[in-house]
Amino acid sequence: MITEKMREFIATQLNTALTSGSGAVGQGGNSTNPTNNALDVPLLTGLSTTVSQTGGVIDVKLTISGSALSGKTIREVGLFNSTPDMLQRINFDAVGPITNSETLEIFITMEVE
Repeated sequence: MITEKMREFIATQLNTALTSGSGAVGQGGNSTNPTNNALDVPLLTGLSTTVSQTGGVIDVKLTISGSALSGKTIREVGLFNSTPDMLQRINFDAVGPITNSETLEIFITMEVE
């Protein structure tokens, strides 16, 4: 068992790493080997993120202009620290195609338990 203070400590370290890092989206949709350090098929990298923390919960938001993804579909999102090492990759069913006039927002919630 870890204490509530340890949960907050771990979440704070993750928050710091993600705040100084970036996000990326791509077209890869399969599972990733945990040793991989990049998205399978990256489309956009170096995306700015909005990161907030409440206790042991981290919320990350990526906002992407449709013009950056015009006509494309995405199947994966990654979060990176400043090194940049991939800290998290999530694959999902395809979203898109995205039109120029749309804005894509991706929300990721992580909880340290």
